[in-house]
Amino acid sequence: MDAASDDRWFMEAALRLALTHLGRTSTNPSVGCLIVKDGEVVGRGVTAEGGRPHAEPQALAEAGEKASGATAYVTLEPCSHYGRTPPCANAIVAAGIARVVISVLDPDPRVSGRGVKILEDAGIEVVTGVHEEEGRRALAAYLTRQIKKRPQVILKLAISSDGMIGRKGEGQIAITGPESREQVHVLRAETDAILVGIGTALADDPELTVRLPGLEAYSPVRVVLDRNLDLRLTSKLVLSARKVPVIAVAGEGSAESLQARRAALEAEGVEVVEANDLESLLFGLVSRGISSVLVEGGAKTARAFIEAGLVDRILLFHGPRAIGPGGIAAPVDTDHIPEGFKHVRSAVFGADRFDDYERGI
Repeated sequence: MDAASDDRWFMEAALRLALTHLGRTSTNPSVGCLIVKDGEVVGRGVTAEGGRPHAEPQALAEAGEKASGATAYVTLEPCSHYGRTPPCANAIVAAGIARVVISVLDPDPRVSGRGVKILEDAGIEVVTGVHEEEGRRALAAYLTRQIKKRPQVILKLAISSDGMIGRKGEGQIAITGPESREQVHVLRAETDAILVGIGTALADDPELTVRLPGLEAYSPVRVVLDRNLDLRLTSKLVLSARKVPVIAVAGEGSAESLQARRAALEAEGVEVVEANDLESLLFGLVSRGISSVLVEGGAKTARAFIEAGLVDRILLFHGPRAIGPGGIAAPVDTDHIPEGFKHVRSAVFGADRFDDYERGI
């Protein structure tokens, strides 16, 4: 292979490595780094759970003396500022790396080209933009937080063959099969927060946790849009609030009549916050270090996010069964995708079809 083909090959591997810690590194992004010498990977690193250490120093440590004269493949521009740890760009220079290949430049104003400049000033060859589209997709939550100053919003819907997401008055209905439901649990483990409306919380009494063996510890923060604080104290969400955080979102300036409900929820470990609109809610969530929000239900909540222009990615799981009379129509479907979204992937999970749409950051 030529140098360009090598770069694409090893960057693909670095991106796959970065995805292994997706959703576990907040507030830092999950970055992958490979150190390659003479066609052999001699060091690898991915941002550690919790955000530190970064990928580059881990990969350099594994490579040791072999890092001298090698090429580093990094999915995000190496940092150039002093935080809790020294700049990764400086560590790369000190290790004697000869060449650095980067997928995505960092929009963080503390970095944004400064990492590249440190490397180039040290005489290191720098190549940028390798598999940039895939890199931006892998880093979408981080990039959205940096550029739009809010979390990435992912809308997930399970849709029946007749275009419905449920039936009125019947609570949760299984539309997709076990393979798709497993994929949703993986998705939950990769996001920082999961959000539903109070209608879904009352009708379905969901737990909204990750229940795949080995991933239970990665359940996201659970958020309920609950203007009047109607969440039941006996609900699964409230009963598990001390184990996995729950945030109930009331309207701003909640009436005195709600204070007793607020106190009761807080006594059970539920955090109550106030927000008048979705944008202010997202701003409040990002200030807590939440970079991605998975919106799971229901139709009213999904439609509100779509109409506010706050959805960045749409995931549709299509099941083979029909709901029939009394069904709740899906707010979006493959034939009715909002303007600006691009279809990026299809897959089959058991008897279900999956479609993934995204819009640029």
